[in-house]
Amino acid sequence: MQHFHRPQRSDGAPHGNLPLELNAFVGRSAELAQLAEELDRARLVTVTGMGGVGKSRLAARAAAGTRWPDGAWRVELAAVRDPGLVAYALVEALGLTDQTSRPPRQVLLDHLAERQLLLVVDGFEHLVDACATLMSELLRCTPGLRVLAVGRRPLAVEGERLFPLAPLSESEAADLFEDRAAARSPGFALDDGNRSDVRELCRRLEGIPLAVELAAGRLSALSPAQLLSRFEDRFRLLTGGGRDALPRHQTLRTAIGWSHELCTPEERLLWSRLSVFAGQFDLEAAEYVCSGDGLHADDVLDLLDELLAQSVLSREETVAGPRYRMLDTVRAYGGDWLEAVDDTGRLRRRHRDWYLGLATWCELDWFSPRQGEVAGRIETELPNLRRALEYCLTEPGEAHLGQYLAGTLWFHWVGCGRLSEGRHWLERAVDLDGDGDQPRLKALWVLGYVAILQGDTVPALTALQECREEAERTGNAIAFAYAEHRTGCLALVTDDMAGAENLLRSALSRYHEIGELNSNVLMGQVELAMALAFQGDLPGAVRLCEDVRQVCEDHGERWALTYALYVLAYEALADGNAARTRDLLQECLGIAHTFHDLLGAVLSIELLALVTAVQGDPAEAALLQGAAARMWPSVGLPLFGSAYYNAPHERCEAMARERLGDERYEECVRAGARLGQEAAVARALGRAGARPLGAVPSPRRLPPDTQKPAVSPTSKGGETTG
Repeated sequence: MQHFHRPQRSDGAPHGNLPLELNAFVGRSAELAQLAEELDRARLVTVTGMGGVGKSRLAARAAAGTRWPDGAWRVELAAVRDPGLVAYALVEALGLTDQTSRPPRQVLLDHLAERQLLLVVDGFEHLVDACATLMSELLRCTPGLRVLAVGRRPLAVEGERLFPLAPLSESEAADLFEDRAAARSPGFALDDGNRSDVRELCRRLEGIPLAVELAAGRLSALSPAQLLSRFEDRFRLLTGGGRDALPRHQTLRTAIGWSHELCTPEERLLWSRLSVFAGQFDLEAAEYVCSGDGLHADDVLDLLDELLAQSVLSREETVAGPRYRMLDTVRAYGGDWLEAVDDTGRLRRRHRDWYLGLATWCELDWFSPRQGEVAGRIETELPNLRRALEYCLTEPGEAHLGQYLAGTLWFHWVGCGRLSEGRHWLERAVDLDGDGDQPRLKALWVLGYVAILQGDTVPALTALQECREEAERTGNAIAFAYAEHRTGCLALVTDDMAGAENLLRSALSRYHEIGELNSNVLMGQVELAMALAFQGDLPGAVRLCEDVRQVCEDHGERWALTYALYVLAYEALADGNAARTRDLLQECLGIAHTFHDLLGAVLSIELLALVTAVQGDPAEAALLQGAAARMWPSVGLPLFGSAYYNAPHERCEAMARERLGDERYEECVRAGARLGQEAAVARALGRAGARPLGAVPSPRRLPPDTQKPAVSPTSKGGETTG
């Protein structure tokens, strides 16, 4: 039952029929302002969005805020099934009585010809052709008419401006929940005991107003925490809309089902198949995964456009090009249909195959000028890669593919700041028995690498030893070389420099023999250079890193270059060239930050702190040390627990304390620790060699204790420079 408001004009004629609001309008202030601006600049504005997102309520509120000489009028077309009755519905909504033989179109044209009014046309999506034709004619012939259309797809007529409506923000959704819950359960309010549950519930409901209101209606029987625990079957849980609500808005399932009914069989088929994606996906992925068995790949683009037009999908522009997204609620509905036709397994396998191929391509392209593009692509595709990993690691007979995928993504785990997640997948993968040796061996050495970076030496050594032994038993030269290489990394960060040098030289020789050249091989050279530098062979370290630098330039590699620059900066500082050191470190930091490589970033900031102290600004040096100290817990064991890596840090601290005093030094460190990562990096990069007045001149060479361990080498492990 609708409650309409019919204000009277001074001549007694009705001035509109907008529905009265029976409860509070919550949020949407920005959308209301934007919609008002659109109505000022266009004669036809269409609010589009998925079912239950709040289109009708927003349009009614926006219309009520306008002032038209002849009012604002609303026509609801949801109950109209015959396209031939659209004009009659408008005549009825406008309160016109005509008993002549004139067709309703003419009645409308005659009535609107001299009037200035706003017409709100709601729920037209199942009658889109008839509505589009009628609206186009009315707008063309009646200059005083403005139309605010509300539907799940555009009218697609000339002059139409689209206003896509997104779900509520998390905070607005929580406010809506509180308001509707208080109406059902007097006394309910958000407090410390329920706020986190309510916000999590609203997050899972994706801010869809209908879903939030239906959930609030359950509070008479369930607490927010109980609602969360029963959330898996959202369609069964979220029922019970008000009796005066439109039938399609009385349950979440019917709200989504109404959109489903409006789709063609081919559109429904694609909708169900798209449910296997997580997060965003692109056209190429949809064409591969969803085609076949009744759906040709060439038809997918047109069907995607239709689903986009009907608000089943949304489109997002990204640096990687246009991508599509489906709300979880819409995806779950499609997933139910996919299960009903018993096609989920086949689609999950096609989804897995696509993302296995993507990961393989990205690993190869990591060692190329497209490295930055690869990093961004994998970050974007991570939800789908996780879904593929989960499938491989839980489905019988798929373990070897899960091991392959987890190992192939080493560059993302290590190079893009995903150590913890990488270890999660790798440990799950190696615990399973696969059908082949190669995938598991790769997962083992990658697991060892990641564990080293986290400072977890015992699991690292266990994984690497198992990999070496199994590789030797099966004659797998590639896996043996990688396991030996990473064992050399472990020796490096546990201060066994002689052992590190021997292992790394041997691994590099094996790489050369088998023709291996990639970012890992370059990192082996950098790590060998670091071992040489720590042993006092700075010229040898420079030769290795200059070679790495040249190869990086030839291949467009940037990530391994970061660590070569770090070693070159270490040598330049030892040689007393603080200005060159700063330039090298700032380039190093800039690249590392671009890749979200926290290890490269924090190592750079640590050494920049010493450069800053040497150049006469102990307060800034202490601040940078504080900033680095805040970053280390997100990386692993600070400075790997290594006396060699820690020597510059200790030297910087000693210089700063001597010049500032303990109290002032600690104050500066605390100030640095308050900086977030972005602010810390900006601070380190923004100095650009500036010197404060009264700076103490830097010595020509650093004191001897900067070039060797400050204390006896320890056996603690940590992270490699790779």
